[in-house]
Amino acid sequence: MAPDPDGLERLWAPYRMAYVRGEEKTPHDDRCPFCAMVEGGPQSELVVYRGEHSFVTMNLYPYNPGHLMVLPNRHESDFTALSEEESIELTALTQQAVRVIRHVSSPHGFNVGLNLGGVAGGSLSQHLHQHVVPRWGGDANFMTVVGHTKTLPQVIEDTARMLTDAWTADIAERG
Repeated sequence: MAPDPDGLERLWAPYRMAYVRGEEKTPHDDRCPFCAMVEGGPQSELVVYRGEHSFVTMNLYPYNPGHLMVLPNRHESDFTALSEEESIELTALTQQAVRVIRHVSSPHGFNVGLNLGGVAGGSLSQHLHQHVVPRWGGDANFMTVVGHTKTLPQVIEDTARMLTDAWTADIAERG
């Protein structure tokens, strides 16, 4: 593809414009967005797996393709307040998330962790969520560092479908 007359090639990511403009896709909802997902509300199509006490969803604003979050179904911000059952399932689903992403995307590594409280980087700190971020060598290149732009090669809904299918296959394989 030939560059435009100004000599620049274009990277098109039109799905990001709603975020840049701060536009809502759905009518404003004051509920916790994660609790809304539990109830089948906005963005529930991004849920990859629903467990008894926890669920796994795509991050709406991913750091990298395949960025998942593992959350308790219950609205809780305090990690130490999780029940034993919630803690066990949260850990098991995090392990499964790593397996599934590894199978689908072959990342070179992962960042896995919790941001507890707003000062720790938790933008939605009122509902605990554990990040599972696949990493590849060079994924923080000049676009991210200098241009403050993240290049994502796949629409998030397509990534969600791919990971959901792989999750189902992983469950079937493990019995």
